Parts: sequence; C-alpha cells; structure tokens
Amino acid sequence: MTLLIRILQFILSLSILVIIHELGHFVMAKYFKTRVEKFYLFFDPWFSLFKFRKGETEYGIGWLPLGGYVKISGMIDESLDKEQMNQPVQPYEFRAKKAWQRLLIMTGGVLFNFILALLIYVMILYAWGETYLPTENVKYGIETDSTGYAIGLRNGDKILSVDNLYIDNFMQIVPDILLNDRKSIQVDRDGEILNIPIPDDYIPDLLKGRGQIEARTPFKPFVISDFSKESAASEAGVIAGDEIAGIDNISFGFYDEFQAYLARNKNKTVVLNINRDGEKTDIPVKISGQGILGVMSNRSYSQFFDLKTVRYGILESVPAGIKKGFQTMSDYLKQFKLIFSKDTKAYESLGGFITIGSIFPGVWDWHVFWNMTAFLSIILAVMNILPIPALDGGHVMFLMYEVITGRKPSDKFLEYAQIAGMILIFSLLIFANGNDILRLFRK
Repeated sequence: MTLLIRILQFILSLSILVIIHELGHFVMAKYFKTRVEKFYLFFDPWFSLFKFRKGETEYGIGWLPLGGYVKISGMIDESLDKEQMNQPVQPYEFRAKKAWQRLLIMTGGVLFNFILALLIYVMILYAWGETYLPTENVKYGIETDSTGYAIGLRNGDKILSVDNLYIDNFMQIVPDILLNDRKSIQVDRDGEILNIPIPDDYIPDLLKGRGQIEARTPFKPFVISDFSKESAASEAGVIAGDEIAGIDNISFGFYDEFQAYLARNKNKTVVLNINRDGEKTDIPVKISGQGILGVMSNRSYSQFFDLKTVRYGILESVPAGIKKGFQTMSDYLKQFKLIFSKDTKAYESLGGFITIGSIFPGVWDWHVFWNMTAFLSIILAVMNILPIPALDGGHVMFLMYEVITGRKPSDKFLEYAQIAGMILIFSLLIFANGNDILRLFRK
C-alpha cells in the first residue's frame, strides 16, 4: 500500500507539471496565432490511451509516462516530421513567426513551470506556514557517524555557526555546507568553543550519506511501530507496540548510544528488555551482521524539541512564497557545480524515476505533496532551459544565434541537432535509472 501511494503521488505530480509545462507552449503559440496540432500528456508512440479533437488541435493521453508534448506546425521537434518541413511555409507555422515570437513560444513551458512553483509556495505558506527546528533548540547537540568523527565532530557538540555565520534552521546546516563551499564549523563542546575545519573530501562523503549532522535525541521512548523485511527482532518474538527499555539491562540516554551498542555486538545474541502492555519481559535476539535489529519507531523531532512555526497572512505569503521559489532555484543551480565536479563525484548520486518517486511519503500528505511538486516544477524548468538540443533550451540557443547573427540555422542542421540531443537525453535517462537499479541490488 505504501508503494502504491508513492506511485500515485508521483504520477499525479508529474501529470500536473507536464500539463502546465505544455500549456505554457500552447498559450504562447496560440497568442501568436501559431497552429498547435497536438497537445499530449505523456508520449504516444504507436497508440494513445485517450484522445479527442477540438478545433485544429488533437488532445490526448499517451501510454509512455516520460513527459508530454505539444506538436506545433512548422517546427522541428521530437516527431522529426520531415514531410511537413519540405512543404512551402504557411503563415500559421512556427517557422513563419519572428524570432522573438518563437523565443517566447519556446520559453513558455519553463516560464509556466516557474510561475507554478511560486504559486504553490505562496499557497503552502498561507495554508500551513513554515515549521522548522531552530538551531538554538537542538539542546542535546548533534549526532554523527565515523566520517563526522574523522573530521573532528563529536556526538553532543552544539553547532554555533558555519564559517562564523549563524544558521537559524538546523536542517539547513548540511545543505549550506554542500552548496556554499563552507570551510569550518564552530561548535560548543562541554562549554569549550572549537573550530572544526571542513576538509575537501568531506563533501563527497556527505553526498553519499556519510558524515551526516543530525539532532541528537533521547533514546526513550522507543516504541516499535514496524519491522524491516528481514528483522531479527520480529523473528525472535518482538511485536509492534513493544517498548525497548534497554539491552542486556543497560539503559541508554541517547539514541546514538543504542546504535553504538548494536554495532559493537554484530552477530551476537543480546537480551532486549521489553515493556509490553505494562509488563516487563526479556527476549534474546541475535543482532545482524549490519548491527541492526530490523525495527522501526515513529519518532520525530517534535517529540523532543520545540519547533518554530511562522504563520503568513495572504498578503505576507505572496512575497515570502516568491522569495522561497527564487531561493530554491538558486540552491538547485548551485548543485550543478557539484554534479559536474570530478572531485565530489556527485554524478554517482544521480537518480531516475525510482529516486524521484521515493521522495514522496508512504502516506498521503498534501503538505508534503505540494512541496515536492513545487520543487520538481523548478527542477523541470531548470533542466528544460539547459542549452541541449531536443530541450527547450536547445531551441532557445539556436534562436539566440539567429537573433544575434541574423542567420537562421538550416533545417537539416536543426534536424541532426535534434537527433543528437535526443540521444544525449536518453543516455542520461538510462544512466540515472541505471543508478537506481544498481542501488536496489546493493541494498
């Protein structure tokens, strides 16, 4: 059921984004009296799931959910319609329009996606406000792993600043380090102020999920809500609703101490001290080779910390939502520096549809859904404006060349460029989705 909910949220979000993107091209084309032959959600090679015609345009839903398209008369696109391009130019065709008009038609999709993201952020801030964990409220300090220890961090450190800049939202500390090339972290360790240098090799580790900086939380209460697929605890007789009071009659103050005890006892049998319906019981369990019990608990920061919620009126939400949209786009653009850097090897973390789908929660949460949709809308806008043939940015690149030089690239050149761009895009899709499949096998 959890997987189905994730899939449904992903498909709904993708459908909204594709329709809005193609609507941008459609509206601009219609405004400049350019004929639109097709408007499709998803691609329809060989057949479509649904279609109807209204006026000069055929509307439909394809079966291949890799995007969508509008087919504009007199334009070299993914359909590679050579026959149409060999006919005399008609006044309603894309190629008959002025360069600046064609430029607006091609950027319409990107513009609509970005406007959609801004509108969603405005709506989110008005409806839910903005809730976050203030750094000053992380009263137990941080917890990290061996990679964090290697650079000098310790569990219990209280982060004061990064590069001597205070970050109010604790959850923004790691993104700030990643995106802004930070060099040091200032911490309070038992009353002593320390400066922790950030080495260059820490960034690749962060991208791979190592060396994360999280808020340190108390161990109790730890009530089991579910089990992993292969759970030693479940096999031993532990059930959902049991509370782990300790292990081997050892009580833990913090969750990281519990994890460390499990790691030290890999492949060993320990005794779980369980509270079940008000009664105490002991259950022997053999810890896995990964140092885990295979149990889950619905713990959240709100149980242990005072979160801060900023509320916005309708007038306040507009500038705040616009600011959030531009900040999100700025942060996403900074990620390209990481992706194309041989030092960070961020390209190894690229994911496809499985990765995108997994960012949606296993329960239907409209707040999270709209946040993810706004973020994906910005990603779609940025990716489409890249100067790659077959993307909107490729068409824009050639149009800018025409505007500057006064010469239009030949149809044959545009055709070959379209094919080259499609090969590149499909190669990237194969690479990203291949990364997803490899990660599944490594689990």
